[in-house]
Amino acid sequence: MNFTNLYFKEIVKIIELIDHNKIERIVDILFRLRSDGGRLFFLGVGGSAGNCSHAVNDFRKIVNIESYTPTDNVSELTARVNDEGWETVFYNWLKVSKLSSKDILFVFSVGGGDLEQNISPNIVSAIKYGKSLGCKILGIVGKENGYTAKIADECVIIPIVNTDNITPHAEEFQAIIWHLLVTHPKLKINETKWESVRK
Repeated sequence: MNFTNLYFKEIVKIIELIDHNKIERIVDILFRLRSDGGRLFFLGVGGSAGNCSHAVNDFRKIVNIESYTPTDNVSELTARVNDEGWETVFYNWLKVSKLSSKDILFVFSVGGGDLEQNISPNIVSAIKYGKSLGCKILGIVGKENGYTAKIADECVIIPIVNTDNITPHAEEFQAIIWHLLVTHPKLKINETKWESVRK
């Protein structure tokens, strides 16, 4: 069997194993967030940061939830890293954004953060700050032993079906799940262009 066939078999296996109930609970949390007028802040680094930016667009445009991610502003991000350090870059950005208990932090990450191993300490410090304010924490991560999976109110953990492909599977399923969320009948308000043109 060639690599392409094996890779797609892994994706099918993940779909079979993933916890669908967790996704539905996240839908309900996001529905309440919108009803209460709260904001949604996406946190991620690397490929997950790119996913955060795309998710911000979709949640604002399709779901009408005010959404942001600190990695969208490269000038502020790099200035804070340079002047304040990597560990606090999200935490300090969220302070300026006046994060409150009405808001939600939504983490996209492969590992989910681990201070002992110095993995995504910026995500860990942001989660701690959010928790101290009473924010709900959501996540889509690739490992069950990271900080996000342990602390989040709801966290979808992408099942590991091949240890060589943890990162690509985690990042691709972030996209699959957030697209599911913005398409969900409980959340979707606005039609996207091609769906509206078809009608």
